[in-house]
Amino acid sequence: MCIGDGGERKNLNVSKLQTYSGINLIEAENVLPGDIIVLSGIEDVKIGDTICTRDAPKALPRIVIDEPTVAMRFSVNTSPLAGTEGKNPTSTQLLERLKKETLKNVSLQVDEENIGGGFLVRSRGEFQPVILIEMLRREGCELGVTRPEVIFKYKDGKKLEPIEHLDIDCAEAYAGNVTIKLSGHKGRMLAYTSHEGGRVHLKFSVPSRALIGYRDQFLTDTKGTGIMNASMSGYEEYRGDFDEFSNGFLVSDQAGKGVTYGLYNLEPHGQLFITPGESVYEGMIVGQHNQDFDLVVNPSKEKNLSNMRSVLKDEALTLTPIQPMTLERAILLLQNEEMVEVTPKSIRVRKIILSAVDRKKKRAGVGLLTFIAGTTGRA
Repeated sequence: MCIGDGGERKNLNVSKLQTYSGINLIEAENVLPGDIIVLSGIEDVKIGDTICTRDAPKALPRIVIDEPTVAMRFSVNTSPLAGTEGKNPTSTQLLERLKKETLKNVSLQVDEENIGGGFLVRSRGEFQPVILIEMLRREGCELGVTRPEVIFKYKDGKKLEPIEHLDIDCAEAYAGNVTIKLSGHKGRMLAYTSHEGGRVHLKFSVPSRALIGYRDQFLTDTKGTGIMNASMSGYEEYRGDFDEFSNGFLVSDQAGKGVTYGLYNLEPHGQLFITPGESVYEGMIVGQHNQDFDLVVNPSKEKNLSNMRSVLKDEALTLTPIQPMTLERAILLLQNEEMVEVTPKSIRVRKIILSAVDRKKKRAGVGLLTFIAGTTGRA
Protein backbone atom coordinates (compact mmCIF):
# COMPACT_ATOMS: atom_id res chain seq x y z
CA MET A 1 0.00 0.00 0.00
CA CYS A 2 1.15 3.56 -0.76
CA ILE A 3 0.19 6.34 1.65
CA GLY A 4 0.43 9.67 -0.16
CA ASP A 5 0.08 13.31 0.78
CA GLY A 6 -2.90 13.90 3.07
CA GLY A 7 -3.15 10.24 4.06
CA GLU A 8 -4.49 9.09 0.69
CA ARG A 9 -4.11 5.30 0.37
CA LYS A 10 -3.56 3.37 -2.83
CA ASN A 11 -3.04 -0.37 -3.32
CA LEU A 12 0.13 -1.46 -5.18
CA ASN A 13 1.30 -4.70 -6.78
CA VAL A 14 5.06 -5.31 -6.61
CA SER A 15 6.29 -7.60 -9.40
CA LYS A 16 9.98 -7.70 -8.46
CA LEU A 17 12.12 -6.89 -5.42
CA GLN A 18 15.84 -6.12 -5.90
CA THR A 19 18.66 -4.96 -3.67
CA TYR A 20 22.28 -3.98 -4.17
CA SER A 21 25.27 -6.27 -3.87
CA GLY A 22 28.20 -3.93 -4.37
CA ILE A 23 27.32 -2.05 -7.55
CA ASN A 24 25.13 -4.83 -8.95
CA LEU A 25 21.38 -5.40 -8.54
CA ILE A 26 20.24 -8.86 -7.41
CA GLU A 27 16.78 -10.23 -6.77
CA ALA A 28 15.80 -10.81 -3.13
CA GLU A 29 12.93 -12.44 -1.28
CA ASN A 30 13.43 -10.52 1.97
CA VAL A 31 15.15 -7.25 2.92
CA LEU A 32 16.29 -5.85 6.26
CA PRO A 33 15.92 -2.35 7.75
CA GLY A 34 18.46 0.01 6.19
CA ASP A 35 18.69 -1.82 2.85
CA ILE A 36 18.41 0.22 -0.36
CA ILE A 37 15.89 -1.57 -2.56
CA VAL A 38 14.36 -1.32 -6.05
CA LEU A 39 10.69 -2.15 -6.54
CA SER A 40 9.26 -2.98 -9.98
CA GLY A 41 5.60 -2.60 -10.93
CA ILE A 42 4.99 0.61 -8.95
CA GLU A 43 3.87 3.78 -10.74
CA ASP A 44 2.84 7.30 -9.75
CA VAL A 45 4.70 7.34 -6.43
CA LYS A 46 6.17 10.64 -5.26
CA ILE A 47 9.00 11.58 -2.92
CA GLY A 48 7.71 11.52 0.66
CA ASP A 49 5.11 8.76 0.11
CA THR A 50 5.23 5.74 2.44
CA ILE A 51 5.11 2.18 1.00
CA CYS A 52 4.05 -0.34 3.63
CA THR A 53 2.02 -3.53 4.12
CA ARG A 54 -1.75 -3.49 3.86
CA ASP A 55 -2.01 -5.24 7.23
CA ALA A 56 -0.38 -2.41 9.18
CA PRO A 57 -0.57 0.84 7.14
CA LYS A 58 1.26 3.63 8.94
CA ALA A 59 2.80 6.69 7.29
CA LEU A 60 6.30 7.88 8.18
CA PRO A 61 6.93 11.61 8.72
CA ARG A 62 6.72 13.12 5.23
CA ILE A 63 9.81 14.54 3.53
CA VAL A 64 9.15 18.06 2.30
CA ILE A 65 11.12 19.42 -0.67
CA ASP A 66 11.65 23.17 -1.12
CA GLU A 67 9.26 24.71 -3.62
CA PRO A 68 10.58 25.90 -7.01
CA THR A 69 11.34 29.61 -7.14
CA VAL A 70 12.40 30.11 -10.78
CA ALA A 71 10.78 29.10 -14.08
CA MET A 72 12.19 28.88 -17.62
CA ARG A 73 10.38 28.09 -20.86
CA PHE A 74 11.81 25.27 -23.01
CA SER A 75 10.80 25.08 -26.68
CA VAL A 76 11.91 23.54 -29.96
CA ASN A 77 14.50 25.46 -31.98
CA THR A 78 12.73 27.82 -34.42
CA SER A 79 15.73 29.74 -35.81
CA PRO A 80 16.68 29.70 -39.54
CA LEU A 81 19.62 27.42 -38.63
CA ALA A 82 17.42 24.84 -36.87
CA GLY A 83 18.39 21.24 -37.59
CA THR A 84 21.80 22.05 -39.08
CA GLU A 85 23.89 21.19 -35.99
CA GLY A 86 21.79 18.56 -34.18
CA LYS A 87 18.43 16.86 -34.00
CA ASN A 88 15.50 19.19 -33.42
CA PRO A 89 12.88 17.28 -31.37
CA THR A 90 9.17 17.87 -31.78
CA SER A 91 7.16 19.39 -28.96
CA THR A 92 5.88 15.93 -27.99
CA GLN A 93 9.41 14.47 -27.86
CA LEU A 94 10.68 17.44 -25.85
CA LEU A 95 7.86 17.07 -23.32
CA GLU A 96 8.55 13.34 -22.91
CA ARG A 97 12.23 14.04 -22.28
CA LEU A 98 11.46 16.74 -19.71
CA LYS A 99 8.97 14.51 -17.88
CA LYS A 100 11.54 11.72 -17.81
CA GLU A 101 14.00 14.08 -16.11
CA THR A 102 11.51 14.89 -13.34
CA LEU A 103 11.56 11.22 -12.30
CA LYS A 104 15.24 11.55 -11.35
CA ASN A 105 15.34 15.20 -10.30
CA VAL A 106 12.61 15.69 -7.72
CA SER A 107 13.06 19.47 -7.47
CA LEU A 108 12.10 20.00 -11.14
CA GLN A 109 8.48 20.49 -12.20
CA VAL A 110 7.19 20.58 -15.78
CA ASP A 111 3.90 22.11 -16.91
CA GLU A 112 2.51 19.86 -19.65
CA GLU A 113 0.44 22.64 -21.21
CA ASN A 114 2.14 24.08 -24.30
CA ILE A 115 1.84 27.87 -23.91
CA GLY A 116 3.51 30.16 -26.42
CA GLY A 117 5.23 27.24 -28.15
CA GLY A 118 7.07 25.95 -25.08
CA PHE A 119 6.85 24.16 -21.75
CA LEU A 120 7.43 25.84 -18.40
CA VAL A 121 10.13 24.15 -16.28
CA ARG A 122 10.18 25.15 -12.60
CA SER A 123 13.37 24.78 -10.53
CA ARG A 124 15.08 25.89 -7.33
CA GLY A 125 17.41 28.34 -9.08
CA GLU A 126 18.52 29.62 -12.46
CA PHE A 127 21.49 27.24 -12.65
CA GLN A 128 19.57 24.02 -12.02
CA PRO A 129 17.94 23.99 -15.49
CA VAL A 130 21.35 24.86 -16.99
CA ILE A 131 22.50 21.34 -16.05
CA LEU A 132 19.44 19.90 -17.81
CA ILE A 133 20.12 22.02 -20.92
CA GLU A 134 23.73 20.84 -21.01
CA MET A 135 22.56 17.22 -20.79
CA LEU A 136 20.22 17.77 -23.74
CA ARG A 137 23.09 19.32 -25.71
CA ARG A 138 25.28 16.29 -25.11
CA GLU A 139 22.44 14.08 -26.28
CA GLY A 140 22.57 15.94 -29.61
CA CYS A 141 19.37 17.98 -29.20
CA GLU A 142 18.60 21.53 -30.26
CA LEU A 143 16.23 23.73 -28.25
CA GLY A 144 15.43 27.27 -27.22
CA VAL A 145 15.12 28.63 -23.68
CA THR A 146 13.84 31.95 -22.37
CA ARG A 147 14.92 34.19 -19.51
CA PRO A 148 14.56 32.81 -15.95
CA GLU A 149 11.48 34.22 -14.23
CA VAL A 150 10.75 34.29 -10.52
CA ILE A 151 7.57 32.48 -9.41
CA PHE A 152 5.28 34.86 -7.52
CA LYS A 153 2.36 34.00 -5.26
CA TYR A 154 -0.79 35.94 -4.39
CA LYS A 155 -2.47 35.79 -0.99
CA ASP A 156 -5.20 38.03 0.43
CA GLY A 157 -4.76 40.41 -2.49
CA LYS A 158 -1.02 40.81 -1.85
CA LYS A 159 1.81 39.88 -4.19
CA LEU A 160 4.39 37.61 -2.55
CA GLU A 161 7.89 36.79 -3.82
CA PRO A 162 10.53 34.21 -2.77
CA ILE A 163 13.19 35.51 -0.39
CA GLU A 164 16.68 34.04 -0.04
CA HIS A 165 18.90 34.02 3.04
CA LEU A 166 22.31 35.00 1.67
CA ASP A 167 25.64 34.32 3.42
CA ILE A 168 28.70 36.09 2.01
CA ASP A 169 32.34 35.76 3.05
CA CYS A 170 34.73 38.24 1.43
CA ALA A 171 37.63 40.61 2.08
CA GLU A 172 36.72 43.71 4.06
CA ALA A 173 37.84 45.94 1.17
CA TYR A 174 35.09 44.52 -1.05
CA ALA A 175 32.28 44.56 1.50
CA GLY A 176 31.21 48.05 0.43
CA ASN A 177 30.76 47.03 -3.22
CA VAL A 178 28.71 44.00 -2.22
CA THR A 179 26.50 46.00 0.15
CA ILE A 180 25.80 48.73 -2.42
CA LYS A 181 24.84 46.25 -5.14
CA LEU A 182 22.55 44.16 -2.93
CA SER A 183 20.95 47.18 -1.26
CA GLY A 184 20.13 48.56 -4.71
CA HIS A 185 18.32 45.29 -5.44
CA LYS A 186 16.08 45.45 -2.33
CA GLY A 187 18.46 43.41 -0.16
CA ARG A 188 18.52 43.94 3.61
CA MET A 189 21.62 43.37 5.72
CA LEU A 190 21.00 41.16 8.74
CA ALA A 191 24.51 40.84 10.22
CA TYR A 192 28.08 42.07 9.71
CA THR A 193 30.88 40.12 11.43
CA SER A 194 34.62 40.79 11.16
CA HIS A 195 37.16 37.96 11.27
CA GLU A 196 40.90 37.72 11.53
CA GLY A 197 42.85 38.18 8.33
CA GLY A 198 40.80 41.12 7.09
CA ARG A 199 37.75 39.10 6.04
CA VAL A 200 34.11 39.72 6.93
CA HIS A 201 30.96 37.62 7.01
CA LEU A 202 27.75 39.28 5.79
CA LYS A 203 24.17 38.05 6.04
CA PHE A 204 21.43 39.41 3.80
CA SER A 205 17.75 38.88 3.15
CA VAL A 206 17.45 39.22 -0.65
CA PRO A 207 14.66 38.62 -3.19
CA SER A 208 15.39 35.63 -5.44
CA ARG A 209 15.02 37.81 -8.54
CA ALA A 210 17.93 39.96 -7.33
CA LEU A 211 20.30 36.97 -7.51
CA ILE A 212 19.57 36.24 -11.18
CA GLY A 213 22.69 37.42 -12.97
CA TYR A 214 24.39 38.62 -9.76
CA ARG A 215 26.81 35.72 -9.22
CA ASP A 216 29.17 36.73 -12.02
CA GLN A 217 29.00 40.33 -10.87
CA PHE A 218 29.80 39.20 -7.32
CA LEU A 219 32.96 37.42 -8.50
CA THR A 220 34.01 40.58 -10.35
CA ASP A 221 33.34 42.85 -7.34
CA THR A 222 35.34 40.58 -5.00
CA LYS A 223 38.14 39.82 -7.52
CA GLY A 224 37.22 36.14 -7.43
CA THR A 225 37.89 35.79 -3.68
CA GLY A 226 34.32 35.96 -2.37
CA ILE A 227 32.19 33.02 -1.23
CA MET A 228 28.40 33.18 -1.53
CA ASN A 229 25.73 30.72 -0.39
CA ALA A 230 21.95 31.16 -0.62
CA SER A 231 19.09 29.19 0.91
CA MET A 232 15.34 29.63 0.63
CA SER A 233 13.81 31.39 3.64
CA GLY A 234 10.20 31.70 2.46
CA TYR A 235 7.81 34.11 0.74
CA GLU A 236 7.37 37.75 1.72
CA GLU A 237 5.44 40.72 0.35
CA TYR A 238 6.82 42.12 -2.91
CA ARG A 239 9.59 44.60 -2.12
CA GLY A 240 9.27 46.75 -5.24
CA ASP A 241 10.91 47.18 -8.64
CA PHE A 242 14.55 47.87 -9.36
CA ASP A 243 16.68 48.33 -12.47
CA GLU A 244 17.96 44.97 -13.70
CA PHE A 245 19.57 45.84 -17.03
CA SER A 246 21.55 48.81 -18.34
CA ASN A 247 22.61 47.78 -21.86
CA GLY A 248 20.88 46.96 -25.12
CA PHE A 249 22.03 44.61 -27.87
CA LEU A 250 23.52 44.72 -31.37
CA VAL A 251 20.98 42.85 -33.50
CA SER A 252 21.72 41.54 -37.00
CA ASP A 253 19.37 42.78 -39.73
CA GLN A 254 20.03 40.05 -42.32
CA ALA A 255 21.31 36.53 -42.87
CA GLY A 256 24.91 35.81 -43.88
CA LYS A 257 28.29 35.39 -42.22
CA GLY A 258 30.30 37.71 -40.06
CA VAL A 259 32.92 39.72 -41.98
CA THR A 260 36.03 41.30 -40.48
CA TYR A 261 35.31 44.70 -42.04
CA GLY A 262 31.73 44.79 -40.76
CA LEU A 263 32.63 43.58 -37.26
CA TYR A 264 35.56 46.04 -37.04
CA ASN A 265 33.16 48.94 -37.56
CA LEU A 266 30.84 47.56 -34.87
CA GLU A 267 33.48 47.30 -32.13
CA PRO A 268 33.16 50.98 -31.06
CA HIS A 269 29.44 50.40 -30.40
CA GLY A 270 29.79 47.55 -27.92
CA GLN A 271 31.16 44.12 -27.02
CA LEU A 272 30.92 41.52 -29.79
CA PHE A 273 29.79 37.91 -29.36
CA ILE A 274 30.81 36.47 -32.76
CA THR A 275 33.97 36.13 -34.87
CA PRO A 276 34.46 36.42 -38.67
CA GLY A 277 33.04 33.45 -40.55
CA GLU A 278 30.25 32.64 -38.08
CA SER A 279 26.74 32.32 -39.54
CA VAL A 280 24.22 34.99 -38.58
CA TYR A 281 20.55 35.58 -39.36
CA GLU A 282 18.01 38.35 -38.96
CA GLY A 283 17.18 38.80 -35.29
CA MET A 284 20.35 37.14 -34.01
CA ILE A 285 22.22 39.13 -31.35
CA VAL A 286 25.87 39.65 -32.31
CA GLY A 287 26.95 41.84 -29.39
CA GLN A 288 26.02 43.98 -26.39
CA HIS A 289 25.42 47.66 -27.05
CA ASN A 290 27.16 50.37 -25.03
CA GLN A 291 23.84 52.24 -24.71
CA ASP A 292 20.59 51.18 -23.06
CA PHE A 293 18.75 50.50 -26.36
CA ASP A 294 19.02 47.96 -29.18
CA LEU A 295 20.89 48.81 -32.38
CA VAL A 296 20.12 47.03 -35.66
CA VAL A 297 23.43 46.36 -37.48
CA ASN A 298 24.89 44.50 -40.45
CA PRO A 299 27.82 42.26 -39.39
CA SER A 300 28.12 40.91 -42.97
CA LYS A 301 28.99 44.29 -44.50
CA GLU A 302 32.01 44.12 -46.81
CA LYS A 303 34.26 46.93 -47.97
CA ASN A 304 33.22 48.51 -51.27
CA LEU A 305 35.79 47.84 -53.99
CA SER A 306 36.52 50.50 -56.61
CA ASN A 307 39.08 51.21 -59.31
CA MET A 308 40.61 54.00 -57.26
CA ARG A 309 44.25 53.25 -56.45
CA SER A 310 46.29 54.43 -53.49
CA VAL A 311 50.00 54.59 -52.90
CA LEU A 312 49.54 53.24 -49.40
CA LYS A 313 48.15 49.74 -48.84
CA ASP A 314 45.12 49.29 -46.65
CA GLU A 315 46.02 48.50 -43.09
CA ALA A 316 45.16 44.99 -41.90
CA LEU A 317 42.09 45.05 -39.66
CA THR A 318 42.57 43.38 -36.27
CA LEU A 319 39.60 42.53 -34.06
CA THR A 320 39.66 42.43 -30.27
CA PRO A 321 39.51 38.81 -29.03
CA ILE A 322 36.03 37.92 -27.76
CA GLN A 323 35.03 36.01 -24.66
CA PRO A 324 33.57 32.62 -25.69
CA MET A 325 29.82 32.45 -25.15
CA THR A 326 28.87 29.98 -22.45
CA LEU A 327 25.42 28.72 -21.54
CA GLU A 328 25.46 30.39 -18.12
CA ARG A 329 26.56 33.74 -19.55
CA ALA A 330 23.97 33.62 -22.34
CA ILE A 331 21.09 32.94 -19.95
CA LEU A 332 22.12 35.76 -17.63
CA LEU A 333 22.22 38.20 -20.59
CA LEU A 334 18.59 37.59 -21.50
CA GLN A 335 15.87 40.19 -21.19
CA ASN A 336 12.15 39.84 -21.84
CA GLU A 337 12.45 39.92 -25.66
CA GLU A 338 15.39 37.50 -26.01
CA MET A 339 15.99 33.77 -25.86
CA VAL A 340 18.96 31.39 -26.19
CA GLU A 341 19.34 29.00 -29.11
CA VAL A 342 21.18 25.91 -27.83
CA THR A 343 22.71 23.31 -30.18
CA PRO A 344 25.39 20.64 -29.67
CA LYS A 345 27.93 22.94 -31.37
CA SER A 346 26.80 26.52 -30.72
CA ILE A 347 25.13 28.82 -28.23
CA ARG A 348 23.46 31.84 -29.78
CA VAL A 349 21.42 34.67 -28.29
CA ARG A 350 18.50 35.83 -30.46
CA LYS A 351 15.32 37.85 -30.39
CA ILE A 352 12.11 35.89 -29.79
CA ILE A 353 10.59 37.82 -32.73
CA LEU A 354 13.26 37.71 -35.44
CA SER A 355 11.90 40.30 -37.87
CA ALA A 356 12.71 43.92 -37.01
CA VAL A 357 9.46 45.03 -38.69
CA ASP A 358 7.39 42.63 -36.58
CA ARG A 359 9.14 43.82 -33.40
CA LYS A 360 8.26 47.43 -34.25
CA LYS A 361 4.64 46.46 -34.90
CA LYS A 362 4.43 44.72 -31.53
CA ARG A 363 5.88 47.74 -29.69
CA ALA A 364 3.49 50.03 -31.52
CA GLY A 365 0.56 47.78 -30.56
CA VAL A 366 1.59 47.74 -26.90
CA GLY A 367 1.98 51.52 -26.94
CA LEU A 368 -1.47 51.94 -28.50
CA LEU A 369 -3.08 49.68 -25.87
CA THR A 370 -1.36 51.64 -23.10
CA PHE A 371 -2.60 54.91 -24.58
CA ILE A 372 -6.18 53.61 -24.88
CA ALA A 373 -6.10 52.30 -21.30
CA GLY A 374 -4.82 55.64 -20.07
CA THR A 375 -7.45 57.69 -21.86
CA THR A 376 -10.38 55.46 -20.95
CA GLY A 377 -9.29 54.74 -17.41
CA ARG A 378 -9.45 50.98 -17.95
CA ALA A 379 -6.47 48.61 -17.55
